[in-house]
Amino acid sequence: MNESQPPGMREPTETEIRLVIAASSAGTVFEWYDFFIYGTLAGLIGAAFFPSGNETLQLLLVWAGFAVGFGFRPLGAILFGFLGDKWGRKYTFLVTVTLMGIATAGVGMIPSAASIGIAAPIIVIGFRILQGLALGGEYGGAAIYVAEHAPPEKRGFYTSFIQASVVGGFVLSIAVVLACRLVIPADDFADWGWRVPFLLSIVLLGISLWMRLKLNESPVFQAMKAEGRTAANPFAESFSYPGNKKRIFVALFGITGVLTTIWYTAFFSGLSFLRGPMRMEEGLVEVILFAAGMIAMSFYIFVGRWSDRVGRKKPIVIGALLTLGLLFPIFWGMGQLANPGLAAAAKASPVVVSGPECTTDPFAELFDREQTDCGKVLETLTASGVRYTVEPGSSLSLTVAGQPIATPPRWFEDPVARREGIIAALEGHGFDFSRQSPPLLNVLGILGLLLALGGLSALTYGSVAALLAEMFPPQIRYSSMSIPYHIGAGYLGGFLPLIAGIIVARTGDVYAGLWYTWAVVAFGVIVAWWGIPGGPPKDFEADG
Repeated sequence: MNESQPPGMREPTETEIRLVIAASSAGTVFEWYDFFIYGTLAGLIGAAFFPSGNETLQLLLVWAGFAVGFGFRPLGAILFGFLGDKWGRKYTFLVTVTLMGIATAGVGMIPSAASIGIAAPIIVIGFRILQGLALGGEYGGAAIYVAEHAPPEKRGFYTSFIQASVVGGFVLSIAVVLACRLVIPADDFADWGWRVPFLLSIVLLGISLWMRLKLNESPVFQAMKAEGRTAANPFAESFSYPGNKKRIFVALFGITGVLTTIWYTAFFSGLSFLRGPMRMEEGLVEVILFAAGMIAMSFYIFVGRWSDRVGRKKPIVIGALLTLGLLFPIFWGMGQLANPGLAAAAKASPVVVSGPECTTDPFAELFDREQTDCGKVLETLTASGVRYTVEPGSSLSLTVAGQPIATPPRWFEDPVARREGIIAALEGHGFDFSRQSPPLLNVLGILGLLLALGGLSALTYGSVAALLAEMFPPQIRYSSMSIPYHIGAGYLGGFLPLIAGIIVARTGDVYAGLWYTWAVVAFGVIVAWWGIPGGPPKDFEADG
């Protein structure tokens, strides 16, 4: 008898399993909605809580706040993993979803920095910490709960709904933003309407609690508790259990590091790339990402079901290898389709900057450091999405298509004057900085490329809940899978927008941030090839 059908325990009926999947998936959608709404509204969050005359710094501060939430996910994994292995799966993720809902609604109630000054960003960071703690306990609880109800031959299929629900949270965040934009005038939405999606979290919390309170505890945990086999200290035993250190290492770098960097590159980098340097109309970008996310959700379910037949290792390794070959071409293709005029202008009229100390310091204003004049020019070009070449020189020089551009002193005293002056000079050489609405064929091409990214994400993510549940012993499973998962997702994935943004700001190349994803995936695929069990899926006992 396998661990999903412990002695003396009744096997869940199909109706009960459907309720388990529906309630767990719905809660996961709502909880990830709460977390992702911050990133979806990054531009407005920056204006409200992190205002700065430096566009690059303002966005980096938003992504720093985003990263802080992820940074606390491992602590949440330790705390709620301990509780989940000691008290049970069900009640632990009831606590996590409640904490997430309250913290998200709280962000929508914080006065802006214009009203209360530095207290505003400090409170925002505090709520992001609470969100990170809650999310650290959510994924492990939902994934294990479904996995421990599922028959072994359908475990990949049933748990794939949890993976699809993560995308569902992102899709729901975009859908709510689009709906709010339709009913709230643009100026009002920028002023106060962006708060509505955060406050909606209270409603979603009520629905999620209602659904999850209908659930029973997982049969595996009930059996362990009845037999007195629960762990005395799940956190300590996660590192002392025979072979677990290797499993945690593989789960961190070979599984989570791969899936999380691909996921955030596909959805968040895709979103910020199209809205930012490619200058597409924000509403159009949101519609495209909504459509891509809705379609891509089915990919995760397909991969989960496929993994029940071919094993968990094959889809992950295939997806990682394809990512290494396709990541840059996909983003280059999106850039050409989203703003072909910008790409053509950059090729026809190359921008060259030279001068002493010609590097950017994106955090100069934050730490009260003086940015060099050349650095200020580079920062403005980067914020405008313009690629440039830096050459050595004894004095500051800016040329477009070989023609020198005057750099009056007021540019270096007033960032608005500098931006307007540089943009006006570039527009005279064919650069177009207006918001873009590409033709339908281009839009469909962008959608297709985003779906390709979604497919790569599904290959590396769709079977992961089943794989992690099978890798670790049931008495310490919540802790053992949550700790590496949330360290990887929290640091390797959660810091991706910030790290990629800093790389772009430093290099002036809008595609350079992709090297971070490429490097993490390249290392991860080596670990995955070495450490993920091959062959048909097996329960932990059967493996060990």
